[in-house]
Amino acid sequence: MPIEVLDNTEGKRLGDSLRAVLDDDAKLSIISAHVSLFAFGELREELECLDSVRVLFNEPTFISDMERLADVPEFDIARRAQCERERALADSDLELSLRNKLNQRALARACASWLREKVTLRSVRREHMFQHPPSYVIEGSGVSPHLLSGPGATFTLEGLGVERRPDTLTMITHCAGDEAKGLVAFLMAQFDSVWADDALTCDVTEQVASKVEALHTDNAPEFIYFLTLYHIFRRFLQENQDHNPREDTGFFESVIWDKLYDFQKDAVIGAIRKLEKYNGCIIADSVGLGKTFEALAVIKYYQQLNKNVLVLCPKRLRENWTLWTQASDERNPLAKDRFAYKVLNHTDLSRRRGKSGDTDLEHLQWGTFDLVVIDESHNFRNRSATGASTNRYTRLMNEVIRANGRTKVLMLSATPINNRLADLRHQVELITEGRDDYLEKTDGITSIDSVMRLAQKRFNLWSSQAHGRHTTQSFAEYVNADYFRLLDALTIARSRKHVAKYYGAETGTFPTRLTPRNVQVPIDSRGELPPIGALYDMISDLTFAQYQLLSYVREDARPAYEADYREGFGNDFGSELHRTNAVAVLMRVNLLKRMESSVSAFRSTLGRVRSSCADILERLAALDARENDDALACVDVGYGTEGLDDGLDDRDAEMFEVGAQIRVDLRDVDCEALSADLSRDIEILDELIGYARAVTPDRDAKLGALRTLIAEKTGAGQINPGNRKILVFSAFADTATYLYDQLAPDLLRTHGLTCAQVTGTRNRVTGKRRARGGFEDILGRFSPRSKETIALAQREGEIDIVVATDCISEGQNLQDCDCVVNYDVHWNPVRIVQRFGRIDRLGSSNEHIQMVTFWPDVDLESYIKLESRVKARMALGDVSASGEENLLTPSEDMNDLEYRSEQLRALRSETLDLEDMRRGMSITDFALDDYRIELERYMNANPGALEGAATGLYAVVSIPDDLRAQVRPGVIFCLQQRDGTSDASRAHAPLSLIYVPRDAVGTPALSHPTCSLDLLRRLCEGHREPLEALCAQFDRATRDGEDMSEYAALLSQAVAAAIRQGEEATLESLFTPGAIAQGASSEADFSLVSFVVLL
Repeated sequence: MPIEVLDNTEGKRLGDSLRAVLDDDAKLSIISAHVSLFAFGELREELECLDSVRVLFNEPTFISDMERLADVPEFDIARRAQCERERALADSDLELSLRNKLNQRALARACASWLREKVTLRSVRREHMFQHPPSYVIEGSGVSPHLLSGPGATFTLEGLGVERRPDTLTMITHCAGDEAKGLVAFLMAQFDSVWADDALTCDVTEQVASKVEALHTDNAPEFIYFLTLYHIFRRFLQENQDHNPREDTGFFESVIWDKLYDFQKDAVIGAIRKLEKYNGCIIADSVGLGKTFEALAVIKYYQQLNKNVLVLCPKRLRENWTLWTQASDERNPLAKDRFAYKVLNHTDLSRRRGKSGDTDLEHLQWGTFDLVVIDESHNFRNRSATGASTNRYTRLMNEVIRANGRTKVLMLSATPINNRLADLRHQVELITEGRDDYLEKTDGITSIDSVMRLAQKRFNLWSSQAHGRHTTQSFAEYVNADYFRLLDALTIARSRKHVAKYYGAETGTFPTRLTPRNVQVPIDSRGELPPIGALYDMISDLTFAQYQLLSYVREDARPAYEADYREGFGNDFGSELHRTNAVAVLMRVNLLKRMESSVSAFRSTLGRVRSSCADILERLAALDARENDDALACVDVGYGTEGLDDGLDDRDAEMFEVGAQIRVDLRDVDCEALSADLSRDIEILDELIGYARAVTPDRDAKLGALRTLIAEKTGAGQINPGNRKILVFSAFADTATYLYDQLAPDLLRTHGLTCAQVTGTRNRVTGKRRARGGFEDILGRFSPRSKETIALAQREGEIDIVVATDCISEGQNLQDCDCVVNYDVHWNPVRIVQRFGRIDRLGSSNEHIQMVTFWPDVDLESYIKLESRVKARMALGDVSASGEENLLTPSEDMNDLEYRSEQLRALRSETLDLEDMRRGMSITDFALDDYRIELERYMNANPGALEGAATGLYAVVSIPDDLRAQVRPGVIFCLQQRDGTSDASRAHAPLSLIYVPRDAVGTPALSHPTCSLDLLRRLCEGHREPLEALCAQFDRATRDGEDMSEYAALLSQAVAAAIRQGEEATLESLFTPGAIAQGASSEADFSLVSFVVLL
């Protein structure tokens, strides 16, 4: 016959030609670098009739002795090429159709049998050794011999002409009979020579047969779970190679690294990867998981690289950070790591001169730091709304981060999101330096601002839902997928539940929380004090005129002030006026909360406020008598307020401090109006002071209740045998001082209890051995095991009771203690959770812990209404004349009174986690790091198991009893969009997990990644072997995979749902850039990665 040219188009396909010439007597020899299971399926009938087949891989395939070339530079390239050829056995790009993968199991069983019985496969040992195009030699058939040969004639569906790449030209020659004899004789001589030479080729029949057999064996559910994770996070794994911490720094031998739990080590590695890839990271682990130590480990890594590190923290937490830099301090268990970072306060960014510790701010070069660590970064939620004004946020951005050009930013916050998602946006901008397209190349997010704006709109929609529908699942239904991807890229967020779930008991356990104990007693044991509501109203009637003097400046005097403030931080007179008003409002809030805290704090504060009123009146009278006296006339707005900001949130404390620095000349004010308001305030204050003075310590019912509680807890009512330790928190230093003075001497004398006071500025201990230095000495003696200061405690004596302010409510591990007492309810309920986090920690030696909270003597609903009245009076501070964002925010959560009410009600009956305070939505619910880390651990323990596995594998599982109410029998499919994207920003095709119940009319698609992955994990975890009984049940129903019609129908439903998602653009792929099924229109646009059958 004449030479025939095949181009693999209709009527001229290689597969058709082979089918025509293969008969029962034929002997087939194949030369090809690629061999496909599905090519066997295409010619199965003809191939199974042959007596013998020889296959020669003309490039190294399925051989192991390439390892001897491991030191050769080209080895990696060669190894990758071999892996690609081996993958073609079941995963060639053009063969990943859904139909192929669903029927893969039955076909693999037949192919494995054929390989074992009739086929011998050998592979060349070296690349490019046998340079001959793919060929098929058929001898012994009717018209013999036949030679079919051409560059595209591989033994795959593409080579056979069943599948075809667009715009690809193929030329295969087919000659037979006499025309082929000479060519066949020459080729077969070479073939036989190479085939017989063990130095040139080796037998790989067993390797190929085993690989095919793996496609039809039953799979362990756990293996399929990790195989699915592998395909979802494959890009992440590849990129990690470029961003992993360097091994040559000595970091992994450091003291801090050795002290970390596994979950903390994973957070540190993850943070370093994000810092290297994005130049920034937000660690948002929940309270009690050790963010401080995680940050110290990151600092240590960059310190080993000789990087300059700055730590910015709230003023009250400064000592938490400075201790670790004291290399010769016995209280520093990390002394050998020789930390050498600089510590500054958040408020230092609002100052141009003065000292912060040993640092002279006037001469500090802010732009020289390679890494900036920001503790409590949620305090940097608000940026200046106008380009001309400067606040600490814009100064941090411009003078610290942008100035260096290479600055990395690590932020620590347990509350990065409050009621507005913009809170997170401003923190993200510290990483992106304000560049809107910062994540376009890495994550396909073209506009961070657009993503955030859309997320905020949908968040508002979600927030407007009926009470009880505020859950993570419902939030996921509303918010755009890009927002989740943004969170995943830049944040590390784990909760206690995550640690327990993904790290198990070997990490350690948390102590069991006992039901919270609530104490509610009157202020005055005699009941002679007016009701608390009446006192609230009296305080609300105060004008606090002395703190908002700027608002009394006459119109004719304003131009001078406007000129002064045009160049300052405030930008204009309006914003400065707003700041002074804020000081007045915060004083009102402060006085209310001090009344709730203790009669002593209330009394002393009333006295100071009255003194400042009287002083201003005296100055006004003196100025009226003596015309000019600059010393008398010039008054700071914050005159007399020193030390009264300790009950405020950090940002409000800064607002208080900055606003209090504004100066007013009393000669410029409306004296008549100011005098009238001050005089009226003095009348109210005198009445309040009279009430407060009447309640002496012996009449203080709240103090008596605390005394009784301490006696019970340290006596017969111990929570854990032998543990007498109690940590008492108050928002106010005045209250802490009062409690210490009233209780400490008596408790030492009658109960032998050593007490201490910690307020940051005043730290003291009862007994002969008094505290030296800062509060770390006290805490080291109070919790010597967790602080690793047992020698200090033995030498100086242990402390049993600490009365403290919120200067130690964060960043401290005090888990030797088992009881926290909230002597007052902080304005922000989140602070109560943070206080309890000092003892509610992993690895505690206490079996049980308890929180006790003292509540105001009024029912909760009335209390909430009273606070709402104060909140209404605070509305004046919401908008400033310059358009800056809500500078006055006593608590962002207070913007939603119902939400705060829910928090307070919950705190009376249960001890909440911080993520439970976020109205059912927590950033920890959107993190995918746990899955990635779990995957990495599995791959390290099982090298090569996932990389070499084919797609289309499945497992059969049963539905756990606790899930039967939510999950019905069906299938979870992992689909990947096939090559349907030419978008350069899309690193690889998107994947989606879609759950299809058998009995459903519609198809619910699991759109939120952590929900879908969590379900998959719940179904598969712990099943390290196939579930034989269930597999047998599945095999009977499908006739060993031969009849997959039911599952083909379910798969069609899944594809239809995916296509519908793309068309409606409502559910997006949450694993990769772009929407799942965007541009997809049929089943041909998808491949099946894996699936799990639920029986």
